[in-house]
Amino acid sequence: MKTNDVILQFTAKIVFFIIFFFSIHIFMAGHYTPGGGFVGGLLTSSAIVLLVLAFDLNTVRTVLPFNYTYLTATGLLLALATAAFPMFKGKPFFTHYFDYFDLPLIGKQSLHTAMLFDGGVYLVVVGVTMTIIQTIGEDE
Repeated sequence: MKTNDVILQFTAKIVFFIIFFFSIHIFMAGHYTPGGGFVGGLLTSSAIVLLVLAFDLNTVRTVLPFNYTYLTATGLLLALATAAFPMFKGKPFFTHYFDYFDLPLIGKQSLHTAMLFDGGVYLVVVGVTMTIIQTIGEDE
């Protein structure tokens, strides 16, 4: 017997976007305030888990058809490449570069390679967390 979860499903759709955009905010603010790739990735995973709870695993897989193993591998490669790149320029491992850019609509911003590394961490956290959740959800 299927239960009628219309209110839960409707609310989950709205709250998903609130949590997801907040996770992006936490990711972007993580270089100057608490947050970053790890916390942002956990928030994104929690938003996806909310959808899994409101709907089911197969419905969420249809809507978000990501292979989380590949997402984890991509994040690991991005983080490793960002950390190892300075070695090719004769600098120590994990040397970060930054500069100021005048971006349209945003203005003068500081952009740095630490953000790329955090992006890799973000992808790894989402990939690993969702792989674990899917594995648990598939278990009979």
